[in-house]
Amino acid sequence: MPQPHTPRRDGRGRGFENSERLRELLTRLDAEGPDAWRNDPAATELMRHASDKYAALARKHGLDPWEAATAAFEAMRTASVRRAHDPWAVITRAVQITCIAENRANGLLCSVHQARRPRYSSFHDAERFSDRENPLTDYHPAFRSDPLTDGDEDDTDEVEASGATGVESAVEDTIALLCLLGWEPELARAAIECICARLAESVSRAGAYESLRRDRHARALLDIPAPSWYRLLRIILGSPDASLTGTNASRGVLLRLLIGESLRHLLTDTDLAVAVTVAAPGVMRGRP
Repeated sequence: MPQPHTPRRDGRGRGFENSERLRELLTRLDAEGPDAWRNDPAATELMRHASDKYAALARKHGLDPWEAATAAFEAMRTASVRRAHDPWAVITRAVQITCIAENRANGLLCSVHQARRPRYSSFHDAERFSDRENPLTDYHPAFRSDPLTDGDEDDTDEVEASGATGVESAVEDTIALLCLLGWEPELARAAIECICARLAESVSRAGAYESLRRDRHARALLDIPAPSWYRLLRIILGSPDASLTGTNASRGVLLRLLIGESLRHLLTDTDLAVAVTVAAPGVMRGRP
């Protein structure tokens, strides 16, 4: 398998591998303007060369060679490459970073821009809530005790006493609640799995709530309008409003199910039923 480019310190090399020839070509293309990259035969050959050069690096990260060539193209247009002692060394590093970010973005289901940030790149790849051999619901503390505020300590004790055996049932009942009140089954399941997966990664419901509220990419993947998404988070995880501490609105549907309330009982909660129905995407899209 071809190895990634090794920087040449002497500027020698054949064809495009010659650092000075590459520098001269990039300088000329920059001076002639954007159309030069589209019309100049030398630019076309340079991109073919870049595609071949970084094909192995692209495949290593599960990408198409032309995706690596695109990253090389973006780097070649920068002044830092034209001024570098070894332009190919700078280009190769830029392509390597982009390939890593592209690969992480595909796994995390987020943008490449986000995948470049350490705060996102440290996460594991996205997975369905039910894909693990040992479901997170069986052991993760976030599903047993993570109150929004210190005032929910009594609820926490009840959840811990109930154990994790009822978590999976609570998740399914939550999905059923949405479906019975106007949500599309597939969307309801995808949304709840997304919320539970983030909850499993967070130390508290409050942390999961804030993370999901700010995650536009997750909402875009689910194709849920913002008002509907924010309402759903409050319904499932509980409202962060301090004035509601200790109330059903503060606990959220998941916690209410975990501490012993039944699906039938939740369906008789008029305020909850109205909130879930109003939050349904079809309803929210029709609102002004």
